[in-house]
Amino acid sequence: MKISIIGSGYVGTTVAACFADLGHDVVNIDIDEAIVETINDGDAPIHEEGLPELVADHAGPDGTGRLHATTDYDAVLDTDVTFLCLPTPQNDDGSIDLSIMEAGAKQLGATLADKPDWHTVVVKSTVVPGSIEETITPILEAESGKTAGEEFGIGMNPEFLREGTAVHDFLNPDKVVLGADDERALATMHEVFDPLVSQADAPVVETDTRTAEMIKYANNAFLASKISLINDIGNICKEFGIDAYEVADAIGLDDRIGEQFLRSGVGWGGSCFPKDTHAIISAAEEQDYEPIVLKSAVELNDRQPERLLDLLDGHVDVAGERVAVLGLAFKPGTDDVRNSRAIPVIEGLRERDAEVVAYDPVATANMREHFPDIEYADSAVTALEGTHGAVVVTDWDEFAALDGEFDAMADSVVVDGRRIIDRREGITYEGLTW
Repeated sequence: MKISIIGSGYVGTTVAACFADLGHDVVNIDIDEAIVETINDGDAPIHEEGLPELVADHAGPDGTGRLHATTDYDAVLDTDVTFLCLPTPQNDDGSIDLSIMEAGAKQLGATLADKPDWHTVVVKSTVVPGSIEETITPILEAESGKTAGEEFGIGMNPEFLREGTAVHDFLNPDKVVLGADDERALATMHEVFDPLVSQADAPVVETDTRTAEMIKYANNAFLASKISLINDIGNICKEFGIDAYEVADAIGLDDRIGEQFLRSGVGWGGSCFPKDTHAIISAAEEQDYEPIVLKSAVELNDRQPERLLDLLDGHVDVAGERVAVLGLAFKPGTDDVRNSRAIPVIEGLRERDAEVVAYDPVATANMREHFPDIEYADSAVTALEGTHGAVVVTDWDEFAALDGEFDAMADSVVVDGRRIIDRREGITYEGLTW
């Protein structure tokens, strides 16, 4: 099929490259000329495992030609279906900000006014239940002069992509959710995803758009709550001197619980869990319902960085001393620092008048935008030299290999927020929840 994708961030670029790899002809539309040029040169505009290879294979002078990018919305007219992959950030009160999505829908609707035949629009961005029906569809209808369900179709296909493994997650889904309110739009979505479903043998969930919107939030809310719950249990284990990971290994054998997301630590961050949990809490409260468990999950997650620093305080007064922060990305495999747990950790260290030296394999440039005036090391080894404490915030594999490097510290105090450092004599080691 001929597919247009509006937006070339983490989701849009990954989806575009993966659709091209499945045999579709794909055009990525973005207002950023630099990103468009990067894709057309055959390069990936973001750090994501496996993505550079796919973009090189299908875009650029040596690619298959199934993927290209443009700033021209008129490219939509030569396609059968358009995926909206635009950011939906949160407002200051935690509610969803649909302004970027609304602008994209407005431009898309105006473009579709010039298309004489049927077109299907699929929302892939995360939007609260009712957003398609109450906001996006009316904009498309007003700008195109057409009626949804009669002259164009609209659907919802939530994404379940984890940064760092987004390509793998797309090509190996645990489910494909197709939400639509008319049969023609649903049929088009099936045609788009049939190659993936056949290749991955993935279960398909057919539903309406409002339910599909909610499935994404329910998915992330459940996982975020699971992480906060195991962190709460881990904190209790710490008080009793019990290894929380040994407990987690045992309860993970219960198939009602499962072993995934049972690694207690400094908490969750990134672009999805914080935004989505706050958005669905805000949406629920607008309906006069207080989501007590979700609000507690957020509260506990927000406390974990300070708990990490409290453990460091128990061993060293960091005022005026160098402290190493190992890991700046919100998770390994990405350079994304949005809502990284390293941000409140660095803020807390600066409030304690510590001299911060930070290191991350790929995320340093992005963190400089938050903290331009702290020191950044070019390796974990140089970050540790002469420090009076170190905190581990991101579980990069290279940190697991650290050993003798800790001997270069002035005080070998290590507070590990991800259980990746091996305990040994000569190191004052504290795990966050064990």
